[in-house]
Amino acid sequence: MTITDSGVATTPPPSPAPTPEPVSGKAAKRGVGNAFQALMLRLHFYAGVFVAPFILIAAVTGALYAISPTLENITSSGLLHTSSTGPAKPLKEQIAAAQAVEPSLALVAVAPGQNTGDTTRVIFSDPSLGESERRAVFVDPVTAQSVGDSVVYGSSGALPMRTWIDQLHKNLHLGKVGRFYSEIAASWLWLVALAGLVLWYRRVRARREKRSAGWLLRPDRSRPRARTLNWHAAVGVWILPVLLLLSVTGMTWSKYAGENVTELRQALSWTTPAVSAKLPGSTGPAVTAGGDHAGHGGAPAGTPPAGKAALADTVYGVARANGLTGPLEISIPAKEGTAFVAQELRRPGQFTRDAIAVDGATGNVTDKLPYADWPLTAKLTNWGIQLHMGQLLGLPDQLLLLAVMIGLGTVIVRGYLMWWRRRPTKESTVGVGKAPRRALAQAPLVVVLPLAAAAAVIGWFAPMIGLPLLAFLVIDVLVGVGSRMRAKTA
Repeated sequence: MTITDSGVATTPPPSPAPTPEPVSGKAAKRGVGNAFQALMLRLHFYAGVFVAPFILIAAVTGALYAISPTLENITSSGLLHTSSTGPAKPLKEQIAAAQAVEPSLALVAVAPGQNTGDTTRVIFSDPSLGESERRAVFVDPVTAQSVGDSVVYGSSGALPMRTWIDQLHKNLHLGKVGRFYSEIAASWLWLVALAGLVLWYRRVRARREKRSAGWLLRPDRSRPRARTLNWHAAVGVWILPVLLLLSVTGMTWSKYAGENVTELRQALSWTTPAVSAKLPGSTGPAVTAGGDHAGHGGAPAGTPPAGKAALADTVYGVARANGLTGPLEISIPAKEGTAFVAQELRRPGQFTRDAIAVDGATGNVTDKLPYADWPLTAKLTNWGIQLHMGQLLGLPDQLLLLAVMIGLGTVIVRGYLMWWRRRPTKESTVGVGKAPRRALAQAPLVVVLPLAAAAAVIGWFAPMIGLPLLAFLVIDVLVGVGSRMRAKTA
């Protein structure tokens, strides 16, 4: 209060409130970036804790799967290779030798030995086998004598040992229920990896090292936890490109996301083309051959008409004359009005999959599909699948996948190690690592709304992302409610 000249006490007028300083665009941008980083850290943490076990199992089984073609080549050498030397017998004689071994089964295809010392596979449809399984008799092409028979699986013709490893990686031998594990692993791998990349990039920028690439190759060697964090991130960056490829191709094999991928490719006309096996002038629907994940489980039923097998030599010669130089599988038509189809197989170092349809009676080419005519997306899909299966480059491909899977295992183990080191250290306290600070409620709408929209789309497209993501959100909300309740009672 003050005293005026008239002696009356008066209250001075309140001083004006300070005008807030305008927030610069740079500061606002930094605030949005920090909120985005906090959300990525929270997502990376929860996904790492709850989803990483699925990814770790996939990495362990994937490491074994990566080298399974080489293991198969060693353990099944007696079926795959022969020491006989000399000119090969005609295919019709080799097929006859195989039919003598399996006279009651329907002949569906023959895969001539590609190189000297390779056996020929004569393939039969066996009703007693499972989906995508066929019976193969292996024939010495020089002597036209059988060296043994075995069940083969899928488009790569995997033998039982490799098939067992394949199913272990795919579903842990738990059937349809087990496929959820691999779909969760494949669906989350790319998301966890990219979130980690965002965190590491911003960490590097904060250290003002953005002009140097040394952080990619030389993890910091300081305190134990910092050293673990840097190795965790650096190894993750090294293997990131292969992880993304494995994740994308793995999702194409999955149940729910795989079906959506197939529908999307069909809508965009990105599907793999196929050669028509329908002969000119014949009635009935067109018959096609090919596909990304063709397992040959849908081979035509019935026995080929008499004399069809004898035409395999003609078809083989026509295919070679038309530029199909890679390893071939020649389908034997089971119905009249259907052509023979010769298609190059997925084998190490084979980058094309040319296909040709031939009228066995005349030797005329009825349809032809050079690999050069495939859409780029179909080619990329084919190469990606071959890389995932360890067959793109052979042994170098397999060793690369093995190294990446081992690296992924170390990244996951170091992630859990960092979580363990964040636990309370008092002797009377038993707990687990502390989660990063909650960020969803404090994040600006400019960050939350786009992420929410993206999460909704991704969650619909890949349900094995959407359901765990919803679970993370519920857990995050419950954790926040629990924290506020404890704060009120404290």
